[in-house]
Order: sequence, then C-alpha cells, then structure tokens
Amino acid sequence: MLTGTQIAVIGGDARQLEIIRKLTELDAKLSLIGFEQLDHAFSGAVKEKIDEVDFSNIDAIILPVPGTGLEGQIETIFSNEKVVFEEEILSQTPPHCTVYSGITNSYLTGITKQADRRLVQLFERDDVAIYNSIPTVEGTIMMAIQHTDFTIHGSNIAVIGLGRVGMSVARTFHALGAKVKVGARKSEHIARITEMGLTPFHLKDIEDAVKDTDICINTAPHLVVTASVISKMPAHTLIIDLASKPGGTDFRYAEKRGVKALLAPGLPGIVAPKTAGQILANVLSQLIKEDLQKRKGNTI
Repeated sequence: MLTGTQIAVIGGDARQLEIIRKLTELDAKLSLIGFEQLDHAFSGAVKEKIDEVDFSNIDAIILPVPGTGLEGQIETIFSNEKVVFEEEILSQTPPHCTVYSGITNSYLTGITKQADRRLVQLFERDDVAIYNSIPTVEGTIMMAIQHTDFTIHGSNIAVIGLGRVGMSVARTFHALGAKVKVGARKSEHIARITEMGLTPFHLKDIEDAVKDTDICINTAPHLVVTASVISKMPAHTLIIDLASKPGGTDFRYAEKRGVKALLAPGLPGIVAPKTAGQILANVLSQLIKEDLQKRKGNTI
C-alpha cells in the first residue's frame, strides 16, 4: 500500500487515468494538475492548479509519457489551461521527491539536475518497452492496413532496427505472411535476425535493401531513412516511423517525391490507452512502493 504517500500527477492523456486509478486504489493521495475537464472523480485524488499545490509535501511527480516541451510546457488533454513545469517547482519538493516520465529532453534533464532530484525514464526500462511493443505492433498493423491497397501477406517489409520494438514488429509481420527484411548494425543483431528466419541486411546497405520495399517501418531514433534512401524506394512504398519525434525519416523529401511517410510515436496511447496505462501504472506503483520502503528503512 501507498498510504500517506503524496503524489502529483501533471497532465497527460488517457493513459494517466489508469495510473490515477491504480495509485488511488493503493491509498496514495493525489494532486491532479491539468485535469479540470475530467468528469470522472477518483477517491483520494483532488483536482488542483499547479500554483495551488503544496509541493513541499510531494513524494513523487508523475509527468506524461513525452515529459515536457523544451520550455517546460506539458500536454494536457483534460485541460485548456497552460501548464508549465519549472525548476522553481521542483526546488520546493523534499529531497527524496522523484520525477517519473516516459522520456526526457534537455530541458527536463536540466531542471532535475539543477534541483538535485531523481528523474526516472520509464521507457528506458526493458519491461515497459517490451510490454509497450505489443500495442505498438497492433497500431502499426492498423496503419499499414489503412494506408495501403494491398495485403500485408506477401508484401515486402523492411524493418529498420532490432531493438525491443523492432523485434516485435518484425516477428509479427512475418507471422502475418509478409516477406520481412530487418536492418541492423551490430553483428549479434544480424545473427538474431537470421535465427528468427528473417532476411538480415546491414544498415550501410539500406539503399539496396529498400528497392523492392512495399512498407518500410523505422524504429531507429536518428535519421536513417534519408532522402537518398527514399529515392531508391518504389513510389508506392509506405513509410511508418515509430521513433520518437522528430523520427528517423526525411519527411520533407518523402513528401516532395510523393512517398507517403507517417510519423507515429506514442501508438500505445492512441490504439490501446487502457492497456498502455495499465502497463505504466503497474511499473510506477512498484517503483514508488520500493522508494517508500527504502525511506522507511532509512528512518528506522
């Protein structure tokens, strides 16, 4: 249980509702910031504005999956008010206060360091990323069906990257009857692709690999699908970029050439917010419990 724990949940989308539900069930006390338009009421949770919260009592701060913008702004789909997360707010919290976010950026990393507060990036955890790959794959299949006029079965698919998402994407499209190539740099990844019964290629050979591609799915968080790569693709190729913004695709050139390219980060929150929220809620509740137990152990 999290009895006596004070948590601030700031902004976010429908995934946050599952987090709020789980934490209130564990008897935590929540301040909900950026939720004034939310009709649902949770026992033990109070809707507040950010300047109304007493952060000196807050044990944990939960931000949306994207964290903050580069000027501290926070996405709030349940509010029309502008919410900005600043270092001044963090400095009011107790030294043990932990900030939880899906990912980070230079701004969020900077203010947590300035305030000397711990920042936990949930999407860096293998368990969260692997669980999240399930709704990500389902969303990718949905987009592939919506934006093509041919079946996945029998089509040529190029998957860029064999990380936690790339592996799930490649395996699932293969299971649907597609002819799947997977591009990677590491020799152990090339070996794993071969072991999976798929066709490997080294990323330095990507221009040759995409010449017959019907769907190119990028999971690499840096520019890989360049203008030169796109110029080698058939005109009907669909590019689905699953990397976090700004993605790993030259979208400007794709548009110029008439190749449909879709940036689709955050698919779990779009196609399965309940499941995606439960994944985060389970991990968050465990992490906050562990933190509480450590603090109690230190005070004995």
